Amino acid sequence: MNISLSLTKYYEKERLCKCGENKPKQTQPVVSLSNLLQTRQFSKFFLAFAFLCPIYNLAMQNWTIQSLLNWTSCYLAEKNIDSPRLNAEMLLSHVLGLKRIELYTHFNKVVEHQQLDRLRELVKRAGSNEPVAYLVGKTEFYSLELDVSGDCMIPRPETELLVQWAVEFLRMREGTQFVCDLCTGCGCIAVALARNFANARIIATDISSAALRVAARNTEKHRVGDRIQLLQGDLFEPLIPHLDVGGFDLIVCNPPYVSSTEYERLDRNVKDFEPRLALFGGTDGLDVYRRIAEHVNQFLKADSVLMLEIGYAQGPTVKRMIEETGLFSEVRVGKDFHNNDRIVIASKCRTQFFGGNREAKDRSCQT
Repeated sequence: MNISLSLTKYYEKERLCKCGENKPKQTQPVVSLSNLLQTRQFSKFFLAFAFLCPIYNLAMQNWTIQSLLNWTSCYLAEKNIDSPRLNAEMLLSHVLGLKRIELYTHFNKVVEHQQLDRLRELVKRAGSNEPVAYLVGKTEFYSLELDVSGDCMIPRPETELLVQWAVEFLRMREGTQFVCDLCTGCGCIAVALARNFANARIIATDISSAALRVAARNTEKHRVGDRIQLLQGDLFEPLIPHLDVGGFDLIVCNPPYVSSTEYERLDRNVKDFEPRLALFGGTDGLDVYRRIAEHVNQFLKADSVLMLEIGYAQGPTVKRMIEETGLFSEVRVGKDFHNNDRIVIASKCRTQFFGGNREAKDRSCQT
């Protein structure tokens, strides 16, 4: 297919159609392919054709890292994909085996055709709402690169707030601190806590064996496997035969909390690709919180803290549910970066600790 000749004929035909028969003939400038490609609309068409069509003729087209980044960002933006530039960087760095920062130090590097073939397929899938984290098999959480797969939920930035407050609490304490991470998924919370608090000894549970295999890869990747024990089972169930400590100083959990109504309204990139088991929390989204409230007492020390991530509209209900156990001296709801309810923190300590707003009158946290 001779693209240059076809485009020149097309432009000449269009010019003749617009000229009236009674108008004097005028000499028209020859329109080159390069000039035609400078028009925005046709440039978009050509680039889409040249990049996404598997039978295109690229003898005249060299794709550099810069041109690929720009085009992929625009393509994902037109498909209404969140964070199009970031996702474009993730896809291209994955295909090229480069760090994201290295893309910008090799801006003019021409990408090989074999790598273009791989990138093309990933871009198509990303444009169809498949999460980029699953496409590249990793994501960033609390400044850590973590493996992810379709067997576990992709960690969200809001969960980093739970880790931040948990680390802050642990650093107030002395000696080894025993932590339980329920519904660990890919192990993001457990690994982040272990990396940021050397005296943590963590038991992490999940009902999904496939998710635990991903978590195991992350504990190995970040060399914290000696301080994290992964157990398969439903919430506290696997702890009973394995528990060799007299309760936990801290229990954390980011459970499934999406209600039936909310689940039906989830974005396609979540509903169609992330595991329902990690998202759906029952008709009202509160099933797991009820079960935690019912059994948590037998696993907490006398001077411990429970931290739960919640949905933005669940703060008052979960707070009341935890208060009704009568186990805690104070229960509060912490806000996320968008001022939405996000974390319920229940304390059995005399020290009031609530994510950066603590009264450090008694740092020993004794009852």
